[in-house]
Amino acid sequence: MMSKSFLGPLNHVGVAVPDIYKAIDFYENILGVEGITTPIDLPSQGVTYSFVNLSSGQVELIQPYGENSPIHKFLSKNPKGGQHHICFEVADIHKASDKMKEKGMRVLNEPRIGAHGTLVVFLHPGDSGGVLIELMETP
Repeated sequence: MMSKSFLGPLNHVGVAVPDIYKAIDFYENILGVEGITTPIDLPSQGVTYSFVNLSSGQVELIQPYGENSPIHKFLSKNPKGGQHHICFEVADIHKASDKMKEKGMRVLNEPRIGAHGTLVVFLHPGDSGGVLIELMETP
């Protein structure tokens, strides 16, 4: 049985961008961030991603990959990009997903491998104050 609070730490904030290389340039050359990962394509989720590594966590830059990318819809409403989701760690993604369903949350997918190489699910923003929430099994 899970305790009432089962969320682990905030892992990252996802930021949708129309051009990942311009976004990386901004973080490197304007904000002076070092340690940004090389962009990687994740066709199964329709994104190209890169992590901006900060002492307090990560910003995940996500750009559409392929015509069916869910990021296209977001960028059509926000052409310059913007905050797309927040990601929290959980100890067991299957238990967390079941718990969310029991509480009436719309879980948008079955657990699948995300950018960190661990299982993730997303919670519908209509059920969570307008914020798309990603739950990620702790690596």
